[in-house]
Amino acid sequence: MRLSKFPLHTTKETPADAEVVSHQLMLRAGYIRKLGAGLYSWLPLGLRVLQRIEAVVREEMNRAGSLELLMPSVHPAELWQESGRWQQMGEEMLRFKDRHQNDFAYGPTHEEVICHHFRQDFRSYKQLPVSFYQVQTKFRDERRPRFGVMRSREFIMKDAYSFHMDKDDLAREYLNMREAYTRIFTRLGVDFRVVKADSGNIGGAASEEFHVLAGSGEDLLAVSDSGPYAANVEAAETLPSEQPRAAATAAMEKVSTPGQKTCEQVSKFLDVPLTGKVKLLVVQGAEGGLVAIALRGDHQLNEIKAARHPAVASPLRLADPADVQRVFGCEVGYLGPVGCPVPLIADHAAAALADFVCGANDNDHHLRGVNWGRDCAEPESLDLRMIAEGDPSPDGQGAIRFVRGIEGGHIFQLGRKYSTAMGLSVLDDKGASVTPEMGCYGIGITRLAAAVIEQSFDAAGIIWPDAIAPFRVILCPIGLDKSETVRVAVETLYGELLGTGVDVLLDDRGNRPGAMFADADLIGIPHRIVVGDKGLAGQQFEYKHRRADKAEMIAATTAAVLEKLGA
Repeated sequence: MRLSKFPLHTTKETPADAEVVSHQLMLRAGYIRKLGAGLYSWLPLGLRVLQRIEAVVREEMNRAGSLELLMPSVHPAELWQESGRWQQMGEEMLRFKDRHQNDFAYGPTHEEVICHHFRQDFRSYKQLPVSFYQVQTKFRDERRPRFGVMRSREFIMKDAYSFHMDKDDLAREYLNMREAYTRIFTRLGVDFRVVKADSGNIGGAASEEFHVLAGSGEDLLAVSDSGPYAANVEAAETLPSEQPRAAATAAMEKVSTPGQKTCEQVSKFLDVPLTGKVKLLVVQGAEGGLVAIALRGDHQLNEIKAARHPAVASPLRLADPADVQRVFGCEVGYLGPVGCPVPLIADHAAAALADFVCGANDNDHHLRGVNWGRDCAEPESLDLRMIAEGDPSPDGQGAIRFVRGIEGGHIFQLGRKYSTAMGLSVLDDKGASVTPEMGCYGIGITRLAAAVIEQSFDAAGIIWPDAIAPFRVILCPIGLDKSETVRVAVETLYGELLGTGVDVLLDDRGNRPGAMFADADLIGIPHRIVVGDKGLAGQQFEYKHRRADKAEMIAATTAAVLEKLGA
């Protein structure tokens, strides 16, 4: 491609409303243009990147045995009402009526649609397993679209769905897709981690996210400092201590703590560490009433974990302070497990404490020297808290550290959540009706383009990996309009590279070297070849990789260039 024929619109100014690097650079380099809040047009340069990503995704999905189809982006409301998600999706789903006043949605995902098509055509176990995928536009009406295409309202996703006769076959396909995703992210040239995740609104028994590691990532990940363990902090497990709880050594004592309501205040007032204090949070119960949750003073509640307990309302809701006052007879800051008037569950770390400090269920008072089993009932102990840095890794290898990640893919074992709701069934080998198991697997195509930039950039601009760069190499001729030697050499190289299938960009605009190099660096072309009279006098080209600090001289031959390109 000749730049004189290609609409490249770059700018030195950083847009004022662009908060993250990918948004800034994609606008400055002419990859995208904003149409409205959370809506972006992909210009020719940006579209080439998307097409590169899609090509890798398609190749690996086909290799994994999934079949490509294309479903409508507009969905009849009846399908979503059938699954129960018409209301559950909330305001994030864009709903509208057609001219006949029928309700429709702009699809945020396609579980309901694929289930509808499955029940139209599939009847027998002989037709399973089967897997379908599509590359399709989605729309989710984000309350605060931000970060450019990282969190836009309209986006392109690859979503796949599989159907199986039993859980074992679903687990097999889940691993197949996990391997396919691993190949995809590896081929894209990004540093990524596969992390355990919560299934959220999609549902299902198991799910994992594929995160591109980047300091600007919205998601906080818990990873082992010396092992393979990785999980979203909300899904990371904490384990009970392997050591038995220490024996009680102190007598329980009630102490005055006037105005000391927070754990930090009480710890400082009584000169005890936060790790030696138990705090109580009171939440709504699943069947009405209240439930108390005991945590160590330095730990934070994991609402997702707590909401899974059968006694706790889901989603988790903190009790109204007035209700707490009425039931406990004191303010929230003075709650404790001794004489607790409601059912109580405790996090492993809180249940492991001895001689601890807690509220006395009496305003302006706390208890010290409290012990489970002696002063209050032995609690049900389970994992209820957020994991913390320095905690032992759940797999027993090393300690936990936190890193930031950008979710680029998510795979789920859905089980029968949707197949049951949508009335799917096939006959097994004995003629009995069976509800199939389902899996779903998504990759954010447009989001991945931004995620790569968040991980791979410098002060000069974007640094694309070879696999998804809009062009693999840029040719920068010096004095093209003045030197016939340069013109012949660069045209010959350009033609021969095109002939070998290399995506090459020729900057034939006649700009000065500094302007050419600045544009090449900003748009992120991985390889740069400079052709000039000085180098040609010694039968050499100047070569520089986008990540390199300095240029080097190579032989002025197409073969030498191809060697540098790894082609």
